[in-house]
This record gives sequence, structure tokens and C-alpha cells, in this order.
Amino acid sequence: MAQRITVIGTGYVGLVSAVGLADFGNYVTGVDIDTAKVERLSAGDTVIFEHGLAEYQRRNLDAGRLRFTTDIRGAINRSDIVFIAVGTPDREDGSADLSFLERALEDIAAGADGFTVVVTKSTVPVGTNRWIGEELRRRRPEAELSVVSNPEFLREGRAIHDFFHPDRLVIGYETERPEGARARERMEDVYRALYLIETPMVWCNLETAELIKYASNAFLATKITFINQMANLAEACGADIHAVAKTMGMDGRISSKFLHPGPGYGGSCFPKDTKAIANTGSRHGVTMSVIEEVIAANEQQKARIADKVERLTGGVSGKNVAVLGLAFKSETDDVRESPAITVVERLLSWGARVSVHDPQALANFRGIFEDRVSYHESEFAAIEGADCLVILTEWNEYRNLDLARARELMAGDALVDGRNALDPEQAREVGFRYIGVGR
Repeated sequence: MAQRITVIGTGYVGLVSAVGLADFGNYVTGVDIDTAKVERLSAGDTVIFEHGLAEYQRRNLDAGRLRFTTDIRGAINRSDIVFIAVGTPDREDGSADLSFLERALEDIAAGADGFTVVVTKSTVPVGTNRWIGEELRRRRPEAELSVVSNPEFLREGRAIHDFFHPDRLVIGYETERPEGARARERMEDVYRALYLIETPMVWCNLETAELIKYASNAFLATKITFINQMANLAEACGADIHAVAKTMGMDGRISSKFLHPGPGYGGSCFPKDTKAIANTGSRHGVTMSVIEEVIAANEQQKARIADKVERLTGGVSGKNVAVLGLAFKSETDDVRESPAITVVERLLSWGARVSVHDPQALANFRGIFEDRVSYHESEFAAIEGADCLVILTEWNEYRNLDLARARELMAGDALVDGRNALDPEQAREVGFRYIGVGR
């Protein structure tokens, strides 16, 4: 049976979830406090770059299964299920900032009518969903509600595919409360389309679902950091990290996924979630030394790229450096915690003049650096006159970069390939002094 759903928050997770849940046949209202954003979404503008999202959004808007509004409490009042998909950014100490979540709870307590399932999509510290239930029942003792933890595992750039074809669906619910069974039934209805294609479903308690999310992201971040450190060792001893990683990946116990050396991980999840799980361990008196080292090593890896530029150019002060790739990964416009931020900041502090290009992320990068760097709509415009070329995101157009043309446009011959996106021999043949990662 189709459910009436409100999704609080129309950011990356919220928007993808609202569109996907509507496509499953549910009636979904996405809510946000930003009036201009709601107007754009209602007109079919996705407001974020994500392959396939616009088509699904327009289809469900046209079908009447999806709408957007700023009337949060009114939407909640008309819903059977409320999904919370607000931001939970990290504070300076690594703990999660739950202020947006607390504001959502105020609206839910005020607007809920009848039995309501409150589903947390936001990534929250272990124990938060238990607190959500206690807080809502304190605010509305007479309310009929049940809390569910339904963490997301969406890859930016692949989010639509991941929503409709997930590796698994994790649903933590209040197993010890009688209303938990009713919540489970509703969640089965919400995701019936995934059940029919035999998607593995993990039913567990709230704390287990919360920890699954953090453990998964922390492990993937650890794999990235591990292969980056192996790449650094490969450079020092003359080994080829690609052969190392490929052979490691042949072992089924390891797999080849996330064994790609580069400038370090970024984005909205891994940096925040590794800090949060380390902070959670500290609060519970549990040593999380592996994760703490992953966090430190990742920051060192970002800085290492800038150090390579400094070394290859003999000092960047007064020189022009072209940076291609600003998003933390390809196929997204997200620059949150992107290695490019660290690299560009260091280069500027050393006196370099920096020109940048990215197919999707220029506007978001401009929001951080404003007029401190020069922005270009084509990669070759950014490259022209540069003493050094740096590649930080593995966009396909950079993998197929016309190296001969790039070399002709540049004033210098230094090339730092932070993603190993190029063929080193081809780069050297056209006159570049090439440095990659682990080569």
C-alpha cells in the first residue's frame, strides 16, 4: 500500500530519497525552509548535479506523487511516515552537530497526527535514535509514534542507481516496543519494490543500524588510506602501486574496490563519519586508534600533493599553477572536504597564482575561494601560461586530455597527476616532467 511520506531536508540525501520513494509509488512531500530552493525544486530543477536525478524528479512531479513545500508541520500532519534527512555536520571536536535534527523534532512533535513512523536517514551517532524516541515522547506524551534508523549508502555520482539497486537495506527499529512491529510493517510497504527484486534486508535494533553505517564508511576510508600509504612507499622504493593494488584485489578476501591511490578522500561522508566514530569511541572509553590514524594520514595525503608541486617546480612562489578537478570525486559538484581545497590553500599560502577548472564544481569552489583564484570554463583556458599542471579529480575529459596541446599552452613542463589519470610515458613523450601517485 502506498504511504504518505514527508522528507525533511532537500539536500543530497533528502532529495534523492524523496524522488526515489515517490518512484516506488508513495506520495512524498519534500520540505525545506529555503523558499527559493523549494520553488526551484517544484519547477523540476534538481539544484544538485546527480546523473538521472532530473528525469526521475520531473516524472514524479508530473505524476503527482512528489511535491515540495516550506510548510513543514502541515506536511508532517498529513503523513504516515516522516523521514529526517537534515545535515549533521561535525564540530571541531569531531562530534556531530545535531542542531538541525533538534529543529526537525520540534516540527514533528508539533505536527504529527495519528500513528507516525519517524525514520532517520541522517547519519547520527550511536544512541541518537534512542534519544529521538525519548525526546518525541517527552514533548508529546500522547503521541503514537515509532522510531526507525534507515541509514543511506549512496555514492555521489551513482546515487540514483544505488537507491534503486542497493547492496542491502538496513532498517533498525524499536524491537523492544510493541509499536515497533507496526513500524516494521510500514517500512516493508515503503520498500516493497526493493523486496520484490530480492534486495537483502537487514532488520536490527536502532544502535546496530547506526553502527553499521559508521563501520562501513570507516572501513572504506581505511582502505583508501591504506593504499595511499602503500603508494607512498612504492614511490620511495621504486615499485608500481598499480600492479600492487591490482594483485591485492585479486584476493577475494580483499577485493579491488577502494584500492585506488590518490590525493586522499573527501566528500560529505567519510571525513565526517570517521571523526564521529572516533569521538563516539572516546565517549565510551573505547580506543579507536586505527580510525584516528586514518584521519591524520588522510590529511597528510592531501598536503603531500601540494608538496610534490613545490618540489617539482623548485618552489611555487610567483608561479602559475593550473588545477584541474575541484570536486572530491568525478560525477558530482560536491567540494566538501575535497583534497583540492587543501592543495589550493597551501599553494596560495606559498605565493602561487592558481587557475582552476572543473566540469561541475566551479560555482561551489568559488563559494570558498571567491576571487583568490581564477576560474575557467575550459580546461585549456586554465592551463594556458601555467608553470605546473595538477590533476585532482578523475573526470573522463581529463583522462583523455590532449597532452600535446596542453604542453604547448603551458609556460612550464611540470605535471602532478594526483589521480594517476594519465599515461606517464605519453606525458613524458610530449615534454612533461611527470609525477603520479605510487609510480
